[in-house]
Parts: sequence; structure tokens; C-alpha cells
Amino acid sequence: MGNTAFSLALMMAVLLLHFVALFSTKTTTNISTDQSALLALKAHIISDPQKMLKTNWSIATSFCNWVGVTCGSRHQKVIALNLSSMLLTGIVPPQIGNLSFLTSLDLTNNSFHGSLPIQLTNLRRLKLINLVLNNCYGEIPSWFDSFPKLQSLSLSANNFVGQIPSDMFERLPRLQVLYLDGNKLSGKIPSGLFKCKELEYISLAFNSLEGILPKEIGELTMLERLFLQENQIEGKQKAFGCYFN
Repeated sequence: MGNTAFSLALMMAVLLLHFVALFSTKTTTNISTDQSALLALKAHIISDPQKMLKTNWSIATSFCNWVGVTCGSRHQKVIALNLSSMLLTGIVPPQIGNLSFLTSLDLTNNSFHGSLPIQLTNLRRLKLINLVLNNCYGEIPSWFDSFPKLQSLSLSANNFVGQIPSDMFERLPRLQVLYLDGNKLSGKIPSGLFKCKELEYISLAFNSLEGILPKEIGELTMLERLFLQENQIEGKQKAFGCYFN
């Protein structure tokens, strides 16, 4: 009987140690993944005149203490990345898609260029994407519909071209803010836009859009402001505030 109890206690102790080791390894791996993603971003910055990342993003300190990085209090995972107005030049690397707990990505007023990596679609928790005042180019990806929690999408003042993809709005039920002004977009306002019933602010100004303002715009009952200046769009002013040429 004593041997049986001892064997059972020993087995439980071994299982407990195994569980702790697995948990520790998993936590370390997760933290390393976030740190590696941030270091990959740093490696793709070719100009950092304020030396914000160069001097602050050091492996000598926890990445949760790095400038522009906010971590969750419970899991020590990156939940927000705000590098706005740091005068950075570089590209957004695909490794950013490994920040699996990210809810807010703000790179406003820098010189990020190139196309956006499709790996961003891994960030299913994103609520805010702000790339205003950068040099991103190419067509606006239709995979922006991969963010079911997205509330604000701001791509103003870049060099995006082509039409606004209608299917990018298929699965954005919570979208409240859409800023695409100051690009080189053409074509008509896509009908898919009117599926985003919670939209409050839309700016498509300073592009080359054309056609007639769809009557379905009236279905956006929460819409407060619609900016369409410097396009070739015809339509009637709505009560919510519509600004044409």
C-alpha cells in the first residue's frame, strides 16, 4: 500500500513538473515571437533620425518597455504599437503579422513605403489601423475584410491606386471610420461599402473617383460626415453632412 501511494505521488510530481515546463516553454516562445517581430520591424527601418528605435529598442530591456509598445497586463503580449511622427523610413515587414494580440497599429506621419504584407491578415484582433501620411503604394488590398473587429481604417495621404475593392467591406460589421482621402483612387464608390452599417465618418476626398453618389448612402443611418471633395462625383447633399467639390 505504501509503495502504491509513493508511486502515485511520484507520478503526480512528474506530471506537474512536465506541465510547468510546457507552460514555461510556451510563454517564453510567445514572448520571443513578439520580440522577434518588433526586431524585424527595426531591421527594416533604414532611417531613424530621432534614434528612437536605435537607442530604445534594445534586448537589454523588456520589449514591453520599448517606446511605442504597449503590452497587456496579464499576458505580456503586444496589444498596441504606436510609432506615429517618429520620422521613420522603411517598410512594414511580414513579421508584424506575428503580433497575434495586436489591437492597434498606428504608424501615422512617417515614410513607410511599399505594399502592405498579406501577413497582416493574421492580426484578427485589430481594431485600429492608421497609416496616414506615409508612402505606401499599390492597390488597396481586398483582404482588409480579414479584421472582423476593425473599427477605424485610415489610409489617407499615401499613394494607393486603382479602385476601392467592393469585397473588402464584406466582413467589417464594426467599422466606424474610413479615411481613404489623398490617394490616387479611381472608379466608383463600391456598393459593398454600404454593408458597414456602423460607419460614422467617411472621407474619400482628393482622389479621382467618379459617378453618381449611390442612393444607398442613405442606409448608413449612423453616418455624420461624408467628404468627397476633389472627385468627379455627383449627388445631393444629405442631412448628415456631405461635402463635394
